[in-house]
Amino acid sequence: MTRISQIEIDDAGLPAPTPEMEQERRVAVFDLLEDNSFGLPARDGRDVPPGPYRLALAVREKRLVVDITQEDGEKVAEFHLSLGPFRQVVKDYFQICDSYFDAVKRLPPSQIEAIDMARRGIHNEGARILMERLEGKAEIDIDTARRLFTLICVLNRGEGA
Repeated sequence: MTRISQIEIDDAGLPAPTPEMEQERRVAVFDLLEDNSFGLPARDGRDVPPGPYRLALAVREKRLVVDITQEDGEKVAEFHLSLGPFRQVVKDYFQICDSYFDAVKRLPPSQIEAIDMARRGIHNEGARILMERLEGKAEIDIDTARRLFTLICVLNRGEGA
C-alpha cells in the first residue's frame, strides 16, 4: 500500500505553537492519515519495501529530516531536505494565516473569503515546492503535499522563517 499510516512530528526545542497553529497541525495530521498517497520509487535497481509507511518529521541543522519506516519499525529511507527553498513561502504562509485568524474575528465573510483564497494559493505554492524537492525520492499527490507542507510550517515556527 502506498500510503502513510502514522506520522510523528519531533518539535522538541521549538517554542510552543499558538492555539491556531496547533489546530492547523491537528487538522493536517488527521486529514493526512485519513487520505494520502505516499510511495517510494524504485532506485538503483532495488525493490521498494512495501508500505504503509510511518513518517517522522524533524528539523535538524536547518534541514527537514523525513525518516521513513515500515509499520513494523524497519527503516526504509531517510531524506534530508534544505529548508532554504521553503523559507519565503513559509514566511508568507505565516503572515497570511495571521491575517486570516485576525479576519475571522472581525471581518465580514466576503473579506474572510478573499484572505482564505490567498492563503490557499500560498499553501499550494508550498505544496508544489515540496513535490519538486521530493522528486525521485517519494511520490505524493497534491493533497498529501499540502498537508505535509502544513507540518513543515509547524516545524519552522522556531526557525524565524
